[in-house]
Amino acid sequence: MSRTATVSRRTRETDISCTLNLDGSGEATIATGIGFLDHLFTALARHGGFDLELSCRGDLHIDDHHTAEDCSLVLGEALRIAVGDKRGIARFGHAYAPMDETLARAVVDLSGRPWPVVKLGLQRPMIGTLACENVVHVFNSLAMAAAMNLHVEVLYGENDHHKAEGSMKALALALKAAVRVVGGEVPSTKGVL
Repeated sequence: MSRTATVSRRTRETDISCTLNLDGSGEATIATGIGFLDHLFTALARHGGFDLELSCRGDLHIDDHHTAEDCSLVLGEALRIAVGDKRGIARFGHAYAPMDETLARAVVDLSGRPWPVVKLGLQRPMIGTLACENVVHVFNSLAMAAAMNLHVEVLYGENDHHKAEGSMKALALALKAAVRVVGGEVPSTKGVL
């Protein structure tokens, strides 16, 4: 069973190509034009054990919003496609990720019902060239497009870089647990997700 997906999206604001392999080795080739966004998606691939290629040409002369949002939408769609009908997966995953003084927690349910709850407690306006409000938007958009419940929260911490990166690492570990193959049935009392 191939658990891969390739998704492209082209609008007047962005031109994105994404290939995701859930059964990879954590290799990532990311080029969004936003250094910290590349860093976050690289951490997701590495700690999730996914192979991820994602490139974007976006309207960064305007700001970072369209690129951050659209890359997350494309990646979320690729995740949704790659898990297929979800037959045999664990479905649920949770993880904690410490990063120096910060502790982040992520809990996911690949239920087909999108619902993000994101509490990062970011304080500064920017991390590199990515607005902190768009860090939160990355998680929200990813959850919506992947059709998953996502609860991610920084339990404590001081450094915004650590909060954002720790949260993405926690999400990566939670997704790694949720997509693992554990049986042959659809993990739902309904028989379908």
